[in-house]
Amino acid sequence: MDTKKFTIKDIARMAGVSAGTVDRVLHQRGDVSERSRLCVQRVLDEINYQPNRFAIALAGKKSYRMVCLLPKGKEGDYWSSVAHGIDRAAKEVRDYNVSVEYCTFVHADEASYQAACQQVMKEKVDGVLIAPNFRQTTLELTNHLDAQGTPYLFIDFNIQDAHPICYIGQDSRQSGYLAAKLLMRVYHEGDELVFFLTGSKESPAEIQMQRRFEGFTTYLAEHLNRLMMHDVILDKEDQDYNKQVLDEFFMHHPDARLGATFNSRVYSIGRYLEQHPEIKMKGLVGYDLLPENVACLKQGTVDFLIGQRPGLQGFSGIMTLCNHVVFKLDISPIHYMPIDLLMKENIDYYFEKER
Repeated sequence: MDTKKFTIKDIARMAGVSAGTVDRVLHQRGDVSERSRLCVQRVLDEINYQPNRFAIALAGKKSYRMVCLLPKGKEGDYWSSVAHGIDRAAKEVRDYNVSVEYCTFVHADEASYQAACQQVMKEKVDGVLIAPNFRQTTLELTNHLDAQGTPYLFIDFNIQDAHPICYIGQDSRQSGYLAAKLLMRVYHEGDELVFFLTGSKESPAEIQMQRRFEGFTTYLAEHLNRLMMHDVILDKEDQDYNKQVLDEFFMHHPDARLGATFNSRVYSIGRYLEQHPEIKMKGLVGYDLLPENVACLKQGTVDFLIGQRPGLQGFSGIMTLCNHVVFKLDISPIHYMPIDLLMKENIDYYFEKER
């Protein structure tokens, strides 16, 4: 039947109740007997009534508070791009009485992350966007949110054994697998592979890196039986220390012609290679379209970048929470981001599609 033909008064007459009762049922305001609610619902089912959820949200006049648990970022880096996407979504949902706030922490700093999680647990919120870091601390937070009935979702990385309404981000293992497939296309027998890491592969702060690394090494195990591999551990901030480590490494490993990073800092290797043209690497792959990384890609010291659309992750995260909490829409549990493979030849034609 055509629902456009039916007004609230029509539905009230068919259900044998007042128009006010129908209005309260449609807007879930309570103060309706079970008998009256069932009478109204039976009519709604018969006419296949489809509510205007946006109008209902506005009419309800309820305010909603969303909190984003996010690493602190600097302008131009990965997490600032996520925040820009969140801010853009916040402007769009403001008209539906939705406010968006931040609770930030220092990435890979367990004490900072624990303090931020504790702060979220103290707050009364309607939904939480989480960029998870340490697994155990994250599970303590999500267990609390589950007990409170507060919906939450993950962006960037998915934590097993939690119950988010949705995960928004790349398939981390698959992106690592594709990184290896891309890099190994330039491999020749005798080439050695070096993993440029910031921190140990076993660090609980590096769960994203671990899954990318797992995907990368899965490809190697499937396709290359004999390959000399090295780990080079670098510091996130101390570039003088990193120069010493890289000088020492390349002095003793002249056949290390392929390299991979699993975070946003491949530019640190690219800059080093720019300053040492005598070192001839055939292939270097890294993650994220930071301006420094893109500059190295264009200069040729970085050969491949994998983009994961951080702004779109932030935007989609807030819109998904709003759709679930405010408009009561069904949410898909997985929203994978594209795995964008960028090279010098196509970077100028690429832009992050936010919408």
